[in-house]
Amino acid sequence: MLRRQAISTPSAWRFRSVLKWLHLWLGLSVGLVFAVVSLTGTVLAFQSELLLAAHPELDRERLPPLALQGHALARIVAGAEDSGIRSVDLPSPRLPAWQAFAAKGERHYFDPANGELLLVRNTGNDAVMWLRDLHTHLLAGEAGEQVLGASGIVALFLLLSGLYLWWPRLAALAASLRWHAAPPARRWLSWHRSLGVLLLPLLLVVTFTGVAMVYSQPFRSALRWTFADGPEVVPPLPIERRTIAIDWPAVLLAAADAAPRGSELRRVSVPEGDNALVSIRFRAPGEWHPNGRSVIWLDPYRARAVQVHDATAQGTGARISETMYPLHGGFVGGRAWQWAVAAAGLLPAFLLATGFLFWRARRRRR
Repeated sequence: MLRRQAISTPSAWRFRSVLKWLHLWLGLSVGLVFAVVSLTGTVLAFQSELLLAAHPELDRERLPPLALQGHALARIVAGAEDSGIRSVDLPSPRLPAWQAFAAKGERHYFDPANGELLLVRNTGNDAVMWLRDLHTHLLAGEAGEQVLGASGIVALFLLLSGLYLWWPRLAALAASLRWHAAPPARRWLSWHRSLGVLLLPLLLVVTFTGVAMVYSQPFRSALRWTFADGPEVVPPLPIERRTIAIDWPAVLLAAADAAPRGSELRRVSVPEGDNALVSIRFRAPGEWHPNGRSVIWLDPYRARAVQVHDATAQGTGARISETMYPLHGGFVGGRAWQWAVAAAGLLPAFLLATGFLFWRARRRRR
């Protein structure tokens, strides 16, 4: 790439020199974490497809009717306490089996019609689950998540500082994007800069949404304050537990009736402790989140909806905050965005490799 015009003032020259130094050494250090995490994201963009390929017993051509699914849910909930299950995703065309979230990060999978246990996955027996833990927590729980968030902020700095260091004169724009074959230092630098600039918008979106998810609460609060959203939804009062058995088919049917037309029931939270209140997340029409952020709270003993929260009726700030996960995970925009997210995961490793090769070639030349 062509260099920018000579920097006239000593202070500007010093600023650029410091920025280049930071970009280099942060890229060769923190950039390694960024590259590894991004590569795992490429795999996770296809985690549902990989799960069904590895475990064809989970696949079904047709899903049973909701009432029959309710009988399966009753069987799952009956053993939920012993298994440490807190919530269960309903079967869907994307994953046609019950997916239950248990203690210690385990996931249990059940037959959609009869609730029979089909599979248990955890980080010890499943490579994709291990990669997911690496991607979201660096295999270190909450502490790893905080390190991941800080690394993401540094990654954003690397991307924006790289854009600043590249920015050419308008007349030199085309030449600045050209790839060179030799000499080695020029080759690696041209590849690093041109591909980085061309795919920068995509990588910024994926990186920024990842950071926003780590710091979801302050990010959401800031957005809600910026757009003057109303107060957050308040769940209804608890319902005292009774010895009466819960009619889960009736509960699911009541939730389906209470949800707006065209909605999809997605996640059931199992009652805990003395509170029998059941909450079911649903995906309302227009929501990007694969499991929806809308909620129905129900009295399970009467199979009656107590309160309904439609996420599409929230303020602008809340709706923006809830686009972060589907954008980051490739869950919106069909196959095109899914493949774009997967491609974005490969770019940090390419930038790390070409940046290192450029640094080594320049040192050898000197």
